[in-house]
Amino acid sequence: MPDALKLGFGPFAAPTRGVLVVFCDDSLKFGPATRKAIAPAAGLAARAAKAEAFTGKNGSALELVVPEGLKVARLVVIGVGKTAELKPKDFVSLGGLALGKLPKSAAEACAFAELPGGAMRADDAADLAQGLQLRAYAFDRYKTKRKDDDKPPANRKMTVAVGDVAAARSAYAARAAVAGGVLLARDLVNEPANVLCPEEFARRVGALKKLGVAVEVLDVAKLKRLGMNALLGVGQGSAHESRVVVMRWNGGKKADAPVAFIGKGVCFDTGGISIKGAAGMEDMKGDMAGAACVTGLMHALAARKAKVNAVGVIGLVENMPDGKAQRPGDIVKSMSGQTVEIINTDAEGRLVLGDVIWYAHQRFKPKFMVDLATLTGAIIVALGHEYAGMFANNDQLAERLSKAGELTGEVVWRMPLAKEYDKLIDSKFADMKNTGGRMGGAITAAQFIKRFVSDKTPWAHLDIAGTGFDSRQNDINKSWGSGWGVRLLDRLVKDYYEK
Repeated sequence: MPDALKLGFGPFAAPTRGVLVVFCDDSLKFGPATRKAIAPAAGLAARAAKAEAFTGKNGSALELVVPEGLKVARLVVIGVGKTAELKPKDFVSLGGLALGKLPKSAAEACAFAELPGGAMRADDAADLAQGLQLRAYAFDRYKTKRKDDDKPPANRKMTVAVGDVAAARSAYAARAAVAGGVLLARDLVNEPANVLCPEEFARRVGALKKLGVAVEVLDVAKLKRLGMNALLGVGQGSAHESRVVVMRWNGGKKADAPVAFIGKGVCFDTGGISIKGAAGMEDMKGDMAGAACVTGLMHALAARKAKVNAVGVIGLVENMPDGKAQRPGDIVKSMSGQTVEIINTDAEGRLVLGDVIWYAHQRFKPKFMVDLATLTGAIIVALGHEYAGMFANNDQLAERLSKAGELTGEVVWRMPLAKEYDKLIDSKFADMKNTGGRMGGAITAAQFIKRFVSDKTPWAHLDIAGTGFDSRQNDINKSWGSGWGVRLLDRLVKDYYEK
């Protein structure tokens, strides 16, 4: 993961160089430490605000270059709107916005974590710092030539000035762990498929052992013995062997059942014999965003030493056309014993998930299961790039995911599951077929996955095709690979399943 920003905390003190970032409300009021720090330029700031019609609206910004009376090279004033309406996700966004307002050449900056009423709470300052860290991410390791004015400083430093340095550092530790998981997920999604094949993905997951995560890699021989023929069928046309990786974090009581997260990891998806069109196919390197999220989540839970037992299981394959590739019309027997008629080899993710979900349930008997997959274009048609589609067999789990989404900004929208849709995937020749046609495509895909889930086990399926990659960029993410879902699921665990 890139270390693009050196982040630290310090007391309120007017900086003598670099960029100073401060915050005001929608009445242009500042906190006491901020007023003192910018006092020599207060009149200039007021005139500039009037000239630019700056009102302190949330997310707005006013910039003063070489402000007279201050030693800093630039003063950035960011509006927060009405302070009483600010939520934790807003502080994260403000941090991202603050970093985005820094010139690329800025090597040093200081952000005053203060509102008109005084210093931000330690938790709010820590959220602000997390936003700074998330915004700083860039995936540029393969660029060998860059313009001089596009090169960031080798050592970029940001100090967050706070009222209680020790409390802010303590609060930030867990948020830094979660941000690290997000950045790991982004790295995985952004990697090209000629680098991140299933074997390499599995190898990289092994790095989690340093954090105390137990990592087990199941190769093709083991998968055959387990009967994961649905998953293996997807990858049989590739020169790269399929893998399933099991990650376990045991931070709870020994006897407690784990929570389980399952990720689709199609490292590249050509569609197989049912090959996709050439336009945009390069984006299919991101078809493993679900597996990337689960890996990033396990990093986050371990790095912050979450008090929970958690299992992450990811199915890693590459879907390629070849003389050995799976054909439309083939019938495979899944690990569950259910048979599947392959109608379209481009409906491959659900085959991977079916076997892996069955395996996770049979082996670990979890409290609940959540799977994530860039599964269908249909969910993008329905929800665009703002929400992930959520399908669930349990109202409590669905409600908890929805609340976690509202708190983090990684929002989900519940979609229906019903027997009427289930009939669309019945097959004439097998127990089911792997696609129910265009109508309700995201729903029939979820109905397919549901056939591999016990009705007694709370389960949710998140279709992240619109959010996992090439999604809407915002103040805390300017990356093609978003790392979506890590903060959502970490919040779910933190709020409801840690003791």
